[in-house]
Amino acid sequence: MKVSVTREKRRRGLAGPTYGAMLCWALIATAHAVESSAAPDSTSITEANLWHYGAYLDVGYVLNFNFPENHLWRNRATAARHNEFAPNMALAYVRKDVSESSRWGMELGVQGGYDSERFAFLQGEREVSGADTLRHIHRANVSYLAPVGKGLTITGGLFNSLIGYESLYAKDNANYTRSWIADNTPYMMFGVSAKYPVSDNLTVTAFVVNGYYHLSRPNDQPSYGAQWAYKATPRLTLTQTLYGGPDQTDTALQFWRLYANHIVEWKGDDVTIAASYDIGTENIADRPGHPRAFVTGGNIVARWHVAGPWTLALRPEVYWDRNGRWTGSEQFVKAVTSTIEYRIPYKWTNTTVRLEHRWDESIGAGGGFFRRGEVQPGVLSLTPNQHLVLLGILWTFDSP
Repeated sequence: MKVSVTREKRRRGLAGPTYGAMLCWALIATAHAVESSAAPDSTSITEANLWHYGAYLDVGYVLNFNFPENHLWRNRATAARHNEFAPNMALAYVRKDVSESSRWGMELGVQGGYDSERFAFLQGEREVSGADTLRHIHRANVSYLAPVGKGLTITGGLFNSLIGYESLYAKDNANYTRSWIADNTPYMMFGVSAKYPVSDNLTVTAFVVNGYYHLSRPNDQPSYGAQWAYKATPRLTLTQTLYGGPDQTDTALQFWRLYANHIVEWKGDDVTIAASYDIGTENIADRPGHPRAFVTGGNIVARWHVAGPWTLALRPEVYWDRNGRWTGSEQFVKAVTSTIEYRIPYKWTNTTVRLEHRWDESIGAGGGFFRRGEVQPGVLSLTPNQHLVLLGILWTFDSP
């Protein structure tokens, strides 16, 4: 197998008025919320407890035993720099939660690092104008707890994705590297969401967003979705998220992307087990015959707090991109990731050290990972297997 290492130029799109207007609205409303909350009154102590701020730094070294000359993990967006010291993420944020006594909330944060470079597009998608700058925004939203029934929370701006179990930030996950379904679903969303607790056990959310990936710009039409989360027992939670929208230049209904995310999570005192299964499809408008693209994948995450600062995690997974629509290559992937974690708390900070081994196998017409050597000048050789050993150091600072 072989692949050209010549990179295509990124195709830039024009940011539509909807995206710019919504971002401006979010930032203006955020400023208003900050100003309003700054005025001292009888609830100032309660409001102070709703404010949070913090910082995060993630550095790692991934040893790839294939030793590719380009130091890259093919078809991946996070932890993709190998055999070199990698500052993967730096983050600073401020957040205000909502409550019945203080109904306005907000989030604002900035970020940088290798993991912030390619997390918001699928392979070959046109990007919004200014994407290289916008990728540095961690969150930028305002929320309001409306006095409707049990409380309707409305959020507008750039917020955490409702699709998926894993986060863009390794500190929030059981493993350092992300799964294949996580790296190919949105980590963030730009638009408006409305969340309502129907009962103590059931919460429903609806959302309207600018697209599957918030920095992709194939057209000016919005996309839609909904989520329900049901707490079957005090320890068992079931979640399903459905997404549908036009993510190609042709916005006809027959070319809409449909995607479904399913999560089952059991949380014990020291053990957490979660299973995720995703499935997505769309007809490809710009290919002859409009073939139907299909992607599916799943994984199981098992995390065990052994004792004190020690935690173990294991994640087997599979991923099938039949048409190469999501990863850019037609492939079927199997992977197993195992992680040892040691955590050092100090006052408001936590330093987490993770040692991880990961094995991936990619087969199919476009499968494979980069390895040392070229089959001809400028064309890297591929191999179906990849073994990674990595050391990750995660430092977090969070206000109480």
